[in-house]
Amino acid sequence: MIRVENLVKTFDGFTAVQGVTFEVAKGEIFAFLGPNGAGKTTTIKMLTTLLRPTSGTMEIDGLDPTTQQKEARQRFGIVFQDPSLDNEQTAYENMELHGVLYHVPRKLRAERTERLLTLFELWDRRNDYVKLFSGGMKRRLEIARGFLHTPKILFLDEPTLGLDPQSRNQLWTHVKHLNETEQTTVFLTTHYMDEAARVAHRIAIIDHGRVVAQGTVAELKQQTNSDSLEGAFLALTGSSLRDEGATSADRMRQVAQMWRR
Repeated sequence: MIRVENLVKTFDGFTAVQGVTFEVAKGEIFAFLGPNGAGKTTTIKMLTTLLRPTSGTMEIDGLDPTTQQKEARQRFGIVFQDPSLDNEQTAYENMELHGVLYHVPRKLRAERTERLLTLFELWDRRNDYVKLFSGGMKRRLEIARGFLHTPKILFLDEPTLGLDPQSRNQLWTHVKHLNETEQTTVFLTTHYMDEAARVAHRIAIIDHGRVVAQGTVAELKQQTNSDSLEGAFLALTGSSLRDEGATSADRMRQVAQMWRR
């Protein structure tokens, strides 16, 4: 469903992504892990048409996102770390607007909206303004919205950042259910190693722009002689602190620009 080969992205002489290669199968939950500034977000931006690669090849469901942007965008949904809901609209109105943007037929739009809001336990709050929602409710709404146009791939960039353990657990339960029932491929990033270990079928670890390891949790633990995914992660990437390269404002501007093209 996703194929990346020798992907490179350079900014003014700095190489943020250096020859990244991986594949994600249909229906797989794939975790893309790495320290801050390792190249995760840059890779996601290239896959989701927000950045053009310097070199290398990519495929999204057989499409090249650099030359077939509109077609590729119909294949995936995105939930970025930064909020993107309209707080002055109701939950239902946020879903409706998304459905219109993705040209989901009205009847199907209504059916999917009811099913997804029910699944994410938001149907009873469908007519409430989003500004009244808790952080966990907003996250559930964003992910429900991401599934509305029946994407083949859902990109989740730090979707549970700042949520309490109960909200995190509930959110992943719903995502796993949709992955299993609709065979949606999920590509996620997270700094919560317990989440990745619990939900991901396979994991790739990126550091300094390069994929340093790939495999199941068991394979990564065996490769590093570690007793946990967190131990394997630290063995592969070290324990020094990192600074994030892209700002939240940059990320939001690029999402808006995607739909203006």
